[in-house]
Amino acid sequence: MASSKRKGFRSEHDSMGKLQVPADALWGAQTQRAVDNFHISGRPMPAAFIRALALVKASAALVNGHLGLLDGKRADAIVEAATAVAGGAHADQFPIDRYQTGSGTSSNMNANEVIAHLAGKATGLSVHPNDHVNLGQSSNDTIPTALRVMAVRETEAALLPQLEHLRNTIDAQAKAIGAVVKTGRTHLMDAMPLTFAQEFGAWEAQLASAQARIEDSLKRVARLPIGGTAIGTGINAHPKFGKAVAKALNAATGLGFSQNPNTFEGLAAQDDLVELSGQLSALAVALMKIGNDLRWMNSGPLAGLGEIELQALQPGSSIMPGKVNPVIPEALCMVCAQVIGLHQANTVAGQSGNFQLNVMLPLLAGNLDEAIGLLANAMRELADNAIATLKIRRDVVAQALDRNPILVTALNPVIGYEKAAKIAKRAYAERRPVLEVALEDSDLSEKQLRKLLDPAALTKGGIKSEAG
Repeated sequence: MASSKRKGFRSEHDSMGKLQVPADALWGAQTQRAVDNFHISGRPMPAAFIRALALVKASAALVNGHLGLLDGKRADAIVEAATAVAGGAHADQFPIDRYQTGSGTSSNMNANEVIAHLAGKATGLSVHPNDHVNLGQSSNDTIPTALRVMAVRETEAALLPQLEHLRNTIDAQAKAIGAVVKTGRTHLMDAMPLTFAQEFGAWEAQLASAQARIEDSLKRVARLPIGGTAIGTGINAHPKFGKAVAKALNAATGLGFSQNPNTFEGLAAQDDLVELSGQLSALAVALMKIGNDLRWMNSGPLAGLGEIELQALQPGSSIMPGKVNPVIPEALCMVCAQVIGLHQANTVAGQSGNFQLNVMLPLLAGNLDEAIGLLANAMRELADNAIATLKIRRDVVAQALDRNPILVTALNPVIGYEKAAKIAKRAYAERRPVLEVALEDSDLSEKQLRKLLDPAALTKGGIKSEAG
């Protein structure tokens, strides 16, 4: 008769019965069932999410120990094991696909089983995944709590520093080259002049606004639904448990976590996470605008605008020798497109809070982690390999500015719109500087025209009046 135990496997059981688990795996039966059930993407839950989930488990065990619900030895062992996982240990023991049960129960049990195994091995005691590691918890409050811990931690640690770095890099370039005056453009057509400092300053202001919106949204994401257990009532949890766990998480991270005063909302609604996702999408919109501006300004170098020269990083063509492409802005724009798309998926996920529980939590976890990571990395590349290293092609900028017929706008208050329009059309048709044509077609002297049409003066706004 064949043995029921396969070589290299051990037998584990759960409420549904026995099954085989790899002998060296730290997980148990429920994790194995999920591994067997979900062969979908080949992408496990994000490492940052697993670390956040383990931090929640450590905080829960600490609180349960203090409340006298766990004996000291078990509580300490669970805290130690969970803290190790939160630090990145045993990352290969979390194999479940991110496309799994919508509550994330599979990942919650994965954490419970791995931590129970480690704690039991360290103490020689029986440590149960549900009765001890999951004490006072449900997947329904633990997973959305871990999701928020992950989102706040990754935004603070990865995204915001790179956003700040990009802003500082843009500001430094604006100060270095900002006095150079260039042709402005609206509708992709020549318009009034501005300085590079003004153009770059608009980018920096966009990013500053995006940063402020993201930081504001984190205040709401930091409210955790822990303690709500199954549907928000807090069944099977100590009345002090939720607030105490949030306090422990705040002590461990310093990130301002607190318990959501309405745990029903925290389980059923993920509006705060959708809001954060939306702010990441808005940041992507700003970055795509900047990336495309850089591509246009760099275009050519002979048959395009050619105002700037981005650093040459790699050959641009397999057939056209010498061609160099704006690879960093292009990569950035693809990142932005992906983040905007992820937000659309997150919007649908946020709508899936059917009655008392949202059932697309793993999708939100994966998408937020991806969006934060992509944006952080892309902003670093943009700052270091595009903004910081670009050069102004002053001769090209000056030539275009000198022949810009729209400079005639400054003459409107002096000679009127219609006469100014005729001068502009003639200057454009004859490819001559506005000053030359205006000298022929108006009563203004060369001295008056040079003062009125001075590009640098025109960047300062106001109404230009006739000068004697």
